[in-house]
Amino acid sequence: MTETDAVRQRFAVTAARLGRLTDERADALRERGRSFGPLTGDERALDSGTGTGALAFALSGMVREVVAVDVIPELLDEARKRSADKANVEFRDGDATALPFADGEFDLAGSLRTLHHLPRPELAVAELVRVTRPGGIVLVVDQVAPIDPLAALALDRFERARDPSHTRVLPDTDLRGLFDANDLVLRRAEFETHRREVEPYLDLAGCEGDARARARALAGGDSYTATIGWYLLVKPGLAP
Repeated sequence: MTETDAVRQRFAVTAARLGRLTDERADALRERGRSFGPLTGDERALDSGTGTGALAFALSGMVREVVAVDVIPELLDEARKRSADKANVEFRDGDATALPFADGEFDLAGSLRTLHHLPRPELAVAELVRVTRPGGIVLVVDQVAPIDPLAALALDRFERARDPSHTRVLPDTDLRGLFDANDLVLRRAEFETHRREVEPYLDLAGCEGDARARARALAGGDSYTATIGWYLLVKPGLAP
């Protein structure tokens, strides 16, 4: 099984659970987005690797239009079920590492907790930058690895045991390196910590049987703290 197949298999099975999580977190994510970066309301935005539409829905009340893409049909189906009252959100099939859009199509391009599922996260960041207009905004939100490399290795071992679609949680230094490589200007970075209860977290990934026993052993306890980084960046250049 390829890494892409693992991603598709995992999310096809758990799409409905992730859709319910999107519903539960919708208000908090919307408020978080409003507080993180001001928008004019006239932007055309992209949500790359949308999943069940969490970022797209959060942005929908703050911009003119949102286009959201994912490679998992089951996730897009769940997102569309929730979009009846979001007339300015469109869901399309699309790969975050090879976006089906022309250069500079969007005023804002973002991804929410997507990079750690991708074998080549650098391609996803480069694509976000490519489809953003000069002077536009790039938003990256993802889990951030611990500074200690051994702790980061242990985290990845647990996450892979729990979820075969997981590749690697990037540390802050690596994320900033990707941003620098694409000439992005960092305007704001904030970090949130979340206490995750292990058993519900395993349920969310559909982790059962031997895989669940292994993941539980690697967790080292009943809960752990995850750090989520929010990065607001600007693509250099003059707005058209």
